[in-house]
Amino acid sequence: MERRQNIFITPPNPQNNLFESPGSLLSLFYNTENVSGNLRNNAAAPDQPAQEPLSRAEKLRLWRHDALLQHHYETAEYIGDKVLSLTNDPNDAFWLAQVYFNRENYVRAHQLLTSKPEFEQSLSCRYLCAYSLIRLEQWDEALDLLGETNPFKDNNYKVRNTDGGIRLEASMCYLRGLVFASQNNFERAKEAYKEAVIVDVKCYEAFNELVSNSFLSPSEQWSFINQLNYADADDNDELIKLLYTSRLSKYMNVSKFTEAESILRDEYRLGGNTDLLQSRADYLYVQCNFDECLNVCELILDKDPFNFSLLPNYLSCLYELGGRNKLFLKAHQLAETHPTNPLTWLAIGIYYLSINKVIEARKYFSKATMLNPNSGQAWIGFAHTFAMEGEHEQAISAYAFAARLFPGTHIPNLFLGMQHLQMNNVSLAEEYLLASYQICNTDPVLLNELGVINYHKNSLQTAEAFFQEALGAAKYLNSDSKTWISVHLNLGHVYRRANQPYKALDCFTQALKLSHRNNSNILSSIGLVHLKLGNQDDAIIALHDALAITPSDPVASDLLKRALELNKSNSSIFLLEMDSKLSDVLISSTRFKMKEFGRRKSQHLMDITTTNNKFATPLGNKTRNVLERPSRSRTNSAQETDLDALAADLKRGEISSDEEVMEIESD
Repeated sequence: MERRQNIFITPPNPQNNLFESPGSLLSLFYNTENVSGNLRNNAAAPDQPAQEPLSRAEKLRLWRHDALLQHHYETAEYIGDKVLSLTNDPNDAFWLAQVYFNRENYVRAHQLLTSKPEFEQSLSCRYLCAYSLIRLEQWDEALDLLGETNPFKDNNYKVRNTDGGIRLEASMCYLRGLVFASQNNFERAKEAYKEAVIVDVKCYEAFNELVSNSFLSPSEQWSFINQLNYADADDNDELIKLLYTSRLSKYMNVSKFTEAESILRDEYRLGGNTDLLQSRADYLYVQCNFDECLNVCELILDKDPFNFSLLPNYLSCLYELGGRNKLFLKAHQLAETHPTNPLTWLAIGIYYLSINKVIEARKYFSKATMLNPNSGQAWIGFAHTFAMEGEHEQAISAYAFAARLFPGTHIPNLFLGMQHLQMNNVSLAEEYLLASYQICNTDPVLLNELGVINYHKNSLQTAEAFFQEALGAAKYLNSDSKTWISVHLNLGHVYRRANQPYKALDCFTQALKLSHRNNSNILSSIGLVHLKLGNQDDAIIALHDALAITPSDPVASDLLKRALELNKSNSSIFLLEMDSKLSDVLISSTRFKMKEFGRRKSQHLMDITTTNNKFATPLGNKTRNVLERPSRSRTNSAQETDLDALAADLKRGEISSDEEVMEIESD
């Protein structure tokens, strides 16, 4: 009885109707504090005249609302139908349709709300009717109800809800964005979401769509947040602005994010809030700090094991760090508890990809895209399966669609550049990589790819600058150091081609230390430099070590054969030509990074690096094309015959491609 009095007492002012639909200026349905305050005021003033007794319809409405709040939908439907028959009020039609909507009976809700002209004229009824059509995937019909343009776009529209609720006008803009996004009209969807937040800053649904799907570039996000009218949030204006700031892209204005995080933690005591922790995880994810990001994700999942907004980052970090057992466990938990959620099948696909079952992974990624066609993470994972098998055209198509879904993140353009790089479309690859660089200039993998591009353009100084920048970006990360072996290795090859063999040896030695001396490709590179220096004995030792690790490595075998011949004849006749021929074989890109299973990261998106080097993008076909070009330093017909034979072997696939030569071992 105490609960009923505190919540359902009729306000003394007859103008304040408890049963108005949400969004109206008179609604007090969700404002229980005011209702309770009226009760206390009435109790404190016994001399005041007694209130009028409730009418029959009002008593039935109380019954209907109580049943709805307690999810007794049969009761709410039964009583709500009787109330509507007694009153024919559009508000009663709205609440009965609300019961149908909550029971996922969208056709029935739509039919009720369009049954009478007075219902159709109600803004709340029109909103719920359009939402029902969206759930039925009848996009054109929903757009007819909502209108293709926003009638509330005028900046002079400043009517505010006195009850602190969300304006239905903003919610209708949000629904318009959902329709456009479902029709793949992402530009108009972006504008609709922006209008929703501008009309009412409390429309977080629209703001979340803009940020989580990266509809806006990082600079656009930071500009847009300054355009919002935080006065709609009343006394919480500073809190809402800080919370929204913490959700923005971490590619830029990191100091502002840190400041907002500090204020929310210290002054508002939200340091343990899961959303604030997730913003910290997003920041670590963008910085490729997978170890720390995983720790924060696990801290959140201890509180909320099925936080779906966090799962893409969590799954990506597990993939990057080789957490196959945890991936397996999480995928099974999701399959048992949420079998229809797209992220469930995304998790299963990532697990199968981690154990190199590409066909199975593709099947589950495909299922995730069918459940949610706008899931950028699933599309990127789907594209990865084609990239791993060298099916570049299909991979490019899937990456391009992901790029349309996530225009504000650098990840899809990075992958598109890497695929064109494998297809020897160097100029097109450079365009995509530079477009990605305009959004994010701190990603070590992106910097490495740009270095590879400039290496093959023979712009060695620019290539060296990018590789050094990549090492600088990765220097302070706590993630597995073997992730960045190829950057050291590529920098060494730049020095080797620039006739700085001792600097090259330093880079190769550093890479060898990181790999714990179990990488035959690095040893082959060291052997090649020693051959160039004329140190046949050191070259033979390094190449013997390489073959001890990988006995079937044809490149190490060929180099060892040549080293033994040179050692026997003390001749360096082949060195210049061999260095020219093998230079492009040994340059590689960083292991293919599966970031943004992400929004991300996702956001982005959304920073996963595979542990299977078949997934790498070091100009896989570049090896064959380079070796087929005639050398500028042929000295005799015997040498020409040997090199032609080497090129023919490579063309037949008997000698390893870039991925094999520069293979990075997994954990």
